[in-house]
Amino acid sequence: MKREIIITADGSATIHLPDWNEQYHSKHGAIQEAYHVFIKHGLHHFVGQKMADKDLDITILEIGFGTGLNAFITLLEALKLNCSVRYTGVEAYPVALEDIRRLNYTNKLDVPNLKNVFEQFHEISWDEVHNISETFKLEKQQKFFEDIKDQSRFDLIYFDAFGARVQPELWEVAIFKRMFEALKEKGVLVTYAAKGSVRRAMQEVGFTVERLPGPPGKREMLRATKLL
Repeated sequence: MKREIIITADGSATIHLPDWNEQYHSKHGAIQEAYHVFIKHGLHHFVGQKMADKDLDITILEIGFGTGLNAFITLLEALKLNCSVRYTGVEAYPVALEDIRRLNYTNKLDVPNLKNVFEQFHEISWDEVHNISETFKLEKQQKFFEDIKDQSRFDLIYFDAFGARVQPELWEVAIFKRMFEALKEKGVLVTYAAKGSVRRAMQEVGFTVERLPGPPGKREMLRATKLL
């Protein structure tokens, strides 16, 4: 499928798929969306609930590893939060390294010295755990989302699949059942999506779901918690 690099409203790049008229990130701001949805309402929310815990070690699953932006920002934030992260990114169709090198994330995040680290995310082998730093481990898994079979393994899920308009099968009960099973008790799933059908699918498998203010260009987003 053809891929084009475009610049979003906050100056950060993303990949556009003209055949689908779909982007890997919001055209209203790739970095802004990542911070608002996955960091503010995901990582910071989860860490805030665990502030009494010392030596916090967080397991994160990303549905749609894509450009690696969410993983890279999580690495930066984990350093600030003084926590360790084991990050698993699932992606069926990896982005070519030549496209990754055309993205401007390290400059826009004001960490040009970490460009090699960002590229390392995409150069390392799949289906192996890699120590990116002393406090950040990354495992990329190349497979379809419906093949995820983890049980009570993750604290936090970044659900960043392509939208339901182009891939509705990724937003149905069967997928969210796998997400519910993959989370530990009191685990959290965050996504940019806010459709009523998505919220109902989450609730059907047992999630407690909140509507939250969305990132630029979206009125709302969803956060789901596994409460047993």
